[in-house]
Amino acid sequence: MTQQQPKDDQDLALPPAQIEELMQLFGKALRAQQLYLPNNPVYQQAIGRLRDAFHRIWEVTDDLVMEVTESDFRWEGHAVYSNTSRSESIAFTLFKDGVRRLTFLPGVEEQEIIGLLDVIHRARTLAADASDDLLTLLWEKDFQRLQYVFQEMSFDGAVTPLPSADLAAPGQSPAYVQRAIAEDAARSPATATAEAAEEAEETPALPAGIVSADEFNTTLYFLEEKEIDYLRTAVAQEYSQDLVRSVLAMLFDVMELQPYAAVRQELISIVENFMPYLLGAHDFASVGYLLRESRAVLQRARELKDEHRQTLERLPVRLSETQALAQLLQALDEAAALPAAEDLAELFSELRPEALPTLFQWLPRLNSAGVRDVVEASVQRLAAANTQTVSDALTASDTDAVIAAARVAGKLKLAPTVPALAKALSHVEPAVRVTVVQALAEIASPSALQALEIGLDDADREVRLASVRVIGQHKPKTALPRITEVVQGRSVRHADLTEKMAFFEAYGSMVGEGGIAILDGILNSGGFLKRKDDPQTRACAAMALGRIGSEAARAALNRAANDKEPLVKNAVSRALRGDRSSTMLRAGELPS
Repeated sequence: MTQQQPKDDQDLALPPAQIEELMQLFGKALRAQQLYLPNNPVYQQAIGRLRDAFHRIWEVTDDLVMEVTESDFRWEGHAVYSNTSRSESIAFTLFKDGVRRLTFLPGVEEQEIIGLLDVIHRARTLAADASDDLLTLLWEKDFQRLQYVFQEMSFDGAVTPLPSADLAAPGQSPAYVQRAIAEDAARSPATATAEAAEEAEETPALPAGIVSADEFNTTLYFLEEKEIDYLRTAVAQEYSQDLVRSVLAMLFDVMELQPYAAVRQELISIVENFMPYLLGAHDFASVGYLLRESRAVLQRARELKDEHRQTLERLPVRLSETQALAQLLQALDEAAALPAAEDLAELFSELRPEALPTLFQWLPRLNSAGVRDVVEASVQRLAAANTQTVSDALTASDTDAVIAAARVAGKLKLAPTVPALAKALSHVEPAVRVTVVQALAEIASPSALQALEIGLDDADREVRLASVRVIGQHKPKTALPRITEVVQGRSVRHADLTEKMAFFEAYGSMVGEGGIAILDGILNSGGFLKRKDDPQTRACAAMALGRIGSEAARAALNRAANDKEPLVKNAVSRALRGDRSSTMLRAGELPS
């Protein structure tokens, strides 16, 4: 492909400087593609500027044709992009795979330009033995607003040598190179031997005492086995290093040692933008390391400005915000393969108290056992040190979050949360109230047991039953008046046998000798013009007398030993034997 001669600026529709600006913005957009996620403001700003540059060009022309050479892009014969570094040159990335011309059409800047950036980025990172190449990647994108011309790399089984700027000389061309190769191949062995002899005669003799390398029989592999093993070990160690962590360590070292505000501002900006990238790549260990090192810089760095200190302090707070943490938990819960448990633990150990409400909300929803274990450990760590945050979570509108907070408060026996738990006993959901009762039972402090008295009057049977059982177990004296009121009242008469038994046994465990007369009156009720209580209530009174266990209580039981009701007779028999098992009496159960 012959190189087009530059046109005069007067004959051009656009100034070459405008095309150069476009290519500079193209290079910046490619770097943003490599470093940032699509939702990053830096990335979006770079793409926006590139699109604006294309819009200005389409106001003048309907297409933009770029000739691709080994080191630059040429438009109308003018070099509008040049980079001699092959590892960084966009032109060389396209040229080495055969692309010789790119034609941009209006509309390419909307979506296809992003696809082209992705193709160039992927082509740079392809392995040497990869099955794809740049042309395959271009073909997969099926561009409609981007056209390209490429040169076949081989013909007739031979490889066409690419032109090289380093070897080019005036008057030299690929045809000239091919003729030189053909002439060299046509030389006979005899001619080559004669030329070698002439070259040897022309070589001057070395002075005495000078050694020539030609006198030694050198070989390709000259290292000893132990030296080769050492090199292999060193290479393996080099490739096993965590490059991300090494880069972060260097950034924080410079941040700590350099007192210049501009330097620190630039480094902090890099760290801020790097954290979302690491989260998106699921490199949670590096995120934990980043947060831990930022805390170390706060402690060790000299002359750290207030704005820099505030930015570093907000890094873990940003991770603990509701939106970011919720996205992280959802991604982890839906992931096909989880990161190492140590990496997750290191990440969640950096969460702040602000994360507790979100963790409480998500804890019941997590399906992954591994994620749930790590979240529970983090919740317990934060809750133990921030009881006020747990108390605030107990007033949340999310039912699942309140239940999770109550369970944690009970498991950790957080006594400062008792007032909030007592308020939660008025929650509209019975499931919440039952969980709160269980939490108060686990805390079991005097104030917690006193708060349970509210549950004795609850409209839900499960709440009443759980409350009276805990009170019967711990026997707080403050609850006795309320238990007595229930036993002597009419409300318990309409309850089922399980609830009746719980109230009467709690009463018997707490009242002592003072309640024998009341229980005897229920068990041995009836007589002249008096109606007996129902068999279930009398059986419950018998079990309560068994809880008291004194001589007077046994005397009351003996008076009902031959009762005609099987349920009452069985309860009296159990109470006299001292059977305090939790097995509930059932109607029609006979004494053993």
